[in-house]
Amino acid sequence: MIAILESTDTVTRILYLVHILSVVAAFGPLFLYPRMQRAGETQAMAALHMKLAFPALVVVWVVGMGMAGTQQIKLGGTWFVTISIVLWIVALCASWFLIRPAIADTSAQALKMLSMGIGITHLVLVVTLYLMIFKPGGYGAGTGT
Repeated sequence: MIAILESTDTVTRILYLVHILSVVAAFGPLFLYPRMQRAGETQAMAALHMKLAFPALVVVWVVGMGMAGTQQIKLGGTWFVTISIVLWIVALCASWFLIRPAIADTSAQALKMLSMGIGITHLVLVVTLYLMIFKPGGYGAGTGT
């Protein structure tokens, strides 16, 4: 038990690294999608989204919850974390219901759905980055430490 407690700092750092890499993998390809769609690379875009971006978005959640556990963060007491979780759900829904169906379609409606989904996820990324970096409201009574 003591070995686990002593390695918590290392575990947390590894989780942070995996969390950040997952965010890059989840949101990075979205910057390429409009150009790929204009170039007619819809199959490559679909593969990139379903094999990298979407699974990475799921890993963001899993590792984020692991970090909350290692840091003993009480989710109800840290509103910036709670809001970030809600924003993650918004990004997941935008990815699944707007981006995924539109990436293999070249119609005008699909382009609008893709643009809307990418816009929503980019907004979620910016707001969540702000929340995670500046931690408005701080940890306060929200942590077990």
